Amino acid sequence: MTTFVPYSPAVEQVEPEEAETIRELEAAIREIQDTTAADYGSTIRGVHAKGHGLLKASLSVAEGLPPELAQGLFAEPRRYDAVLRFSTAPGDILDDSVSSPRGLALKVLDVSGERLAGTPASDGQDFVLVNGPAFGNPTPAKFLPGLKLLAKTTDKADGAKAVFSGVMQTVEGALESVGIKSPLIATLGGAPNTHPLGDIYFSQVPFRFGDYIAKFSVAPVSPWLTDLKGDKVNAHDRPEALREVIRETIATQGGEWELRVQLCTDLEKMPIEDASVIWDEAESPFRAVARITVDPQISWQHGTSEREEADLAFSPWHGLAAFQPLGGVNRARKPVYEQSQAFRGCPVHAAASRPA
Repeated sequence: MTTFVPYSPAVEQVEPEEAETIRELEAAIREIQDTTAADYGSTIRGVHAKGHGLLKASLSVAEGLPPELAQGLFAEPRRYDAVLRFSTAPGDILDDSVSSPRGLALKVLDVSGERLAGTPASDGQDFVLVNGPAFGNPTPAKFLPGLKLLAKTTDKADGAKAVFSGVMQTVEGALESVGIKSPLIATLGGAPNTHPLGDIYFSQVPFRFGDYIAKFSVAPVSPWLTDLKGDKVNAHDRPEALREVIRETIATQGGEWELRVQLCTDLEKMPIEDASVIWDEAESPFRAVARITVDPQISWQHGTSEREEADLAFSPWHGLAAFQPLGGVNRARKPVYEQSQAFRGCPVHAAASRPA
């Protein structure tokens, strides 16, 4: 019988210099937002600034979940309204030929239960995910130099970035062919330019999961979505190629995804404070707890979607106490996200900002 690690506050260990690291992270994000606000004449997100699809969805909790999975909002079968946002990582609005890690943010609305401190019920329950199973750096301190580099290159020489991204994608492809992946190269524009609807998305970092500890994942299950896995998007002379390909599929077919949970079974093999470690699915597989359904709809409408996504604020710290973010990277995200959202004039209550 598999034994799951019980949640305890003792699983977290704060680094001595963490507070100073967080202040430097905040400064780097502020530098990015100051630059983009001056260039665009409006405030945008400090990371994942460019959205590619904003979708109305529903989330249905699975029936008959075993006790270890029936935690928090998954304690009983129920349907929730939800919002999905697809994005890419940079804090500036770039041509889609500049490929970088993809994001998927899920906001589940009208969730009841004890909440994390400082988050109103109208914020719902957020899941913030990226199309890679682990974070590129183990700790906030290790992540800081890369963020500072991104801050210094935000919104400069877009044409050069496109050329550089093409080179980095070639380098990354060569490395992957011999079994090597480079998080730095992916961050700098070398991420494969795959179809966002075919990707699997991961929380990358751990969370409390009621009585236990877990990571989350969202994976496509509709055949027309799983068939897109690994498909490369031709973004040459198509600055909004990702919006186009998402719209082509969602407008006619919609789609379904599973929300999955990977429970921690060993704190040595599945550490809380090292966000770069991939938790072995042979030790503990991802298991479905809910189904996300998107009916056919227009996934991006120019002049409307920009305003709607500007009114939405996503954070792993928006939600229930049962899903408290864990580890140094998550601890750093709380003040950094709050600063970024305050700079944008957020949050606007989720119930008032659902896509029409």
